[in-house]
Amino acid sequence: MNIAIFGNGRMGKLIAIIAKQRGHIIIATSDNKNPAKAINLKNVDVAIDFSTPNSAFENIIHAINNNTPIISGTTNWLENYDKVKKKCLTSNGAFLYSSNFSIGMNLLFKLNKKLAHLIKDYDYKSLITETHHLKKLDSPSGTAITLQQDLKNILSKEIKIKSNRIKDSIGTHKVVFSSEIDDIEIKHTAKSRNGFAIGAIIAAEWIVDKKGVYSLEDIF
Repeated sequence: MNIAIFGNGRMGKLIAIIAKQRGHIIIATSDNKNPAKAINLKNVDVAIDFSTPNSAFENIIHAINNNTPIISGTTNWLENYDKVKKKCLTSNGAFLYSSNFSIGMNLLFKLNKKLAHLIKDYDYKSLITETHHLKKLDSPSGTAITLQQDLKNILSKEIKIKSNRIKDSIGTHKVVFSSEIDDIEIKHTAKSRNGFAIGAIIAAEWIVDKKGVYSLEDIF
């Protein structure tokens, strides 16, 4: 595939490396000096957006306007998600968003919902804790917000998120269900960013011939 990468940070660079290892071609990369909206997408099979909260919406719309399938792992822009969804559907485009492309983390999303259903009739309180590196732009993380929303939908109550920022932490998410007599915990710890990058490329490979709005759960 010919791939355009929107965002040239840690994830953008890693996605480029792994995409090349899987036989794909990176024909364009956006950064501060070369914004996504300036990239000609004529020969691009799919765009992968790991940019910033301030630019993600514009980047995604640019791809949809050019009939280019796009996946996005950028977080903290979801106030515009419904606009993207409407634009994609009316334009017969293809768009996939996930707050976390790690296969392991997506398994934890499923465990989180399953466990919430099992305990909702019992007296447990819930707390989400997320820990990341000092340079992470959003707090709480998009992954923690996904966990929170899933719990809220099932338990019908607000769930607190505790955010920690420490040096060199790639990402740890923990959900604790606590009662007076015991605690139940589920946790995902990322050992490297490779899992996020591989998941993003798998999603890009999957969406090329699709139309519509998707999540990573559709691939599973």
